[in-house]
Amino acid sequence: MPLPRRLAVTLALAAALPVAGAFAQDRPVRDAEDQATRQDLTPVPVVKQRFNLVGLGVGFIPDFSGSNSYRALPLPVLRLGWKDKVFLNVLQAGAWFYSSEDNTLKVGVALEPRFGWSADDNQRVAGMENRSFSVEGGPNVQWRSPLGVVTANIYQDLGGASDGQTAQITYVKALWTTQTLFINGSVGAQWFSGRMNDYYFGVRPFEATALRPQYTARSSVSLQAGLNGAWRVSERGSVLFGLNVSRIGAGASDSPIVETAIQAVVYTGYGWSF
Repeated sequence: MPLPRRLAVTLALAAALPVAGAFAQDRPVRDAEDQATRQDLTPVPVVKQRFNLVGLGVGFIPDFSGSNSYRALPLPVLRLGWKDKVFLNVLQAGAWFYSSEDNTLKVGVALEPRFGWSADDNQRVAGMENRSFSVEGGPNVQWRSPLGVVTANIYQDLGGASDGQTAQITYVKALWTTQTLFINGSVGAQWFSGRMNDYYFGVRPFEATALRPQYTARSSVSLQAGLNGAWRVSERGSVLFGLNVSRIGAGASDSPIVETAIQAVVYTGYGWSF
């Protein structure tokens, strides 16, 4: 389902990506211009000359969106960029077509996977048809300022699984950066169209049972908040960690396959910047 696997994993891991490079400075980030230039595509600062990063981590995520059960998931970390024009950031790939002179405003496009789920994932969905993996994409905007970073995108399902749409806005703020420890916070909201929600959260007539009535999901807005950071252990290596919490909107959380609207993701890992 979309929320923990695309949203939670993407936000949690993407948040971790550039932190290894964020510790090139030997002091807390104090002036606004310095802080703004170190915040980029993900909810953490990044030193430009160390954009690229590889690593490995493990996340603890729900079995499927709305599940009370959690499982461990190995998570490779990969972030690559070319001339600040094309990027691959864990589960997000894209390109910038416009950048302002001071590089604080960027406009481009991005692609992200939309993970489905299997009827074997949990008893709540046992006997239902599997929901397919897809790819979604569309316009992507980023605005950086001394107060933080705002990113926004509008996506269409390009793979044809749901033919639905999503829109997301996220605000990121660096809370504390020193030579060895970085912590930042993010808040955001994501809108899911009725078609998108109904594909992943709906219960079709032939899937209905006495304990799982037919359900047509509606559009909804999910809210997210998180903390993430890193502890520098070498010149280019850092231990990554974070927590992301989201609340599934009512149009989806009212589904009989949803056990809880509150979803959490905890992760840790190691990243090496170059």
